[in-house]
Amino acid sequence: MTGLEQIVELSHKYGVADYVKGGGGNTSFKDKNTVWVKPSGTTLVSIKAKDFVAMDRAKLGTLNDVIPPADPIEREALVKEYMLNAKLGPDSGRPSVEAPLHNTLDAVFVVHTHPAIVNGMTCAVGGAKVAAALFPEALWIDYVDPGYTLCMKVRDRINNYKAKRSKEPPIIFLDNHGVFISADTPQEIDELFGNVMSLLSEQYKAVGISTELKIGRLPDKNKQESAIAFIKENYPQDEISVHVSGNFPEPKGPISPDHIVYTKSYIFNGTPDREALKDFRRKHGYLPNVIAWDNMVFGIGTTQKKASLALEFAQDGALVSQLAEAFGGIEYLTDSSREFIENWEVESYRSKQL
Repeated sequence: MTGLEQIVELSHKYGVADYVKGGGGNTSFKDKNTVWVKPSGTTLVSIKAKDFVAMDRAKLGTLNDVIPPADPIEREALVKEYMLNAKLGPDSGRPSVEAPLHNTLDAVFVVHTHPAIVNGMTCAVGGAKVAAALFPEALWIDYVDPGYTLCMKVRDRINNYKAKRSKEPPIIFLDNHGVFISADTPQEIDELFGNVMSLLSEQYKAVGISTELKIGRLPDKNKQESAIAFIKENYPQDEISVHVSGNFPEPKGPISPDHIVYTKSYIFNGTPDREALKDFRRKHGYLPNVIAWDNMVFGIGTTQKKASLALEFAQDGALVSQLAEAFGGIEYLTDSSREFIENWEVESYRSKQL
């Protein structure tokens, strides 16, 4: 089996709901001169070998010497140009924004995911302390805006780690984001992931916190249909789809970049009449993607798929919040971090691709 075939297999294995949702997460395979990276907006579970973006490692590495503009929009536009110039195939997709980070690591295989079991720790108040105790070989990165800034911060931290330990970190935990696992063989990737998931599951079990989210029973079909009709009648946007589930303790703020992209930073809680929804938009600058009302939770989207994803990520955020109680409680993103994601062109592109 070729390396590219192996990374496809790894992508499918770690592209399931326990590890990643929507178009989140990314993977890569590399040799001395080339790195093959998952394109933005493609799901790991469905990716094929032909979908991976082949990139010149030397050209991609020139980003390390760039003095970026201070303006975040100009900075990310410059980085996008550099990454597109490093592509070896004109017909392949847009490379993941984290391609430079994949390139920094020398390991042959890199898998980046956002498991709720892991994010219960990475999104917790005491996450860094717990990670240091449970995973002494891992590197913890305090929250940094994703994209170029994150890649350069992680590059510097990896170099410091290598200088001290004469090897790369096999595990990198990103505060309020997820985890990178890297190794030279698929077997090592599996062992590392297995250890991370097992140790954290044991921590939750020890304090009596379930790794499953309890979702309330849905009311009868007539009540569901009536509620959906009410939302559609009052929602200040035409042609929306609505996906419904039973009640659960919805998150009260922004948890991670993916949660912001799919559910928005805040969930509407209450009766979604026209005035209340307008007030929500005036306060937050957008209409809600998720509404909690009348012992039900509704995902809203321009398509049924987007509505379903909004609800799925709201449930994931609720589970992460539940798990974070094991480590001091949930730590929401700051306003500046939230605003960066809300206005980030890269995430807008990924959402449109899905």
